[in-house]
Amino acid sequence: MKILIAEDESVARLSLGAQLKALGHEVIAARDGEEAWELFGVHGPSILITDWMMPKIDGLELCRLIRSGNRAKYTFIIMLTALSGKGSYLEGMKAGADDFVTKPFDGDELSARLRVAERILSLQAEVTQLEGLLPICSYCKKIRDDNNLWQPVDQYITRRTEASFSHGICPECYENRVKPELEQLKVRRYGVKR
Repeated sequence: MKILIAEDESVARLSLGAQLKALGHEVIAARDGEEAWELFGVHGPSILITDWMMPKIDGLELCRLIRSGNRAKYTFIIMLTALSGKGSYLEGMKAGADDFVTKPFDGDELSARLRVAERILSLQAEVTQLEGLLPICSYCKKIRDDNNLWQPVDQYITRRTEASFSHGICPECYENRVKPELEQLKVRRYGVKR
């Protein structure tokens, strides 16, 4: 996974980066929250591990910036902090953090938290994919909407997007369906094939 680290202490940043690389992750490192915000926009990481207290933009503000963007792809945020207590935890969650690791971090604990993050991101991707599926009738090709009403595909899509449709008949349908129907109509109307 692509992981962005935001940590102002160089020894902690290098140590964390080395451990993440050893676990097989692609690591992008930032010296502060401002640089992390810039790198976030460029790289779109799956996971952000950020220190709470940093110069320029702190971890809380970085979380808020990321969560305010309404991005299609979710980024799991782990907050590194020496702060403890329920109040700090709730403040971090309110800002948008998903998980917390106490500094100095324990490698095994961080590895376990990353496995949880990977599971959550995998489930998020699956939900997004399932939301993209449309219930469609296999016979008439109408789509069921949110109100459990069935409507033609073109109407359904036109109401929800900027798409518009021009109707026509593809060559295969013309040869296999339309042409035989026209021949049958001629036989019924005139009694002979023309």
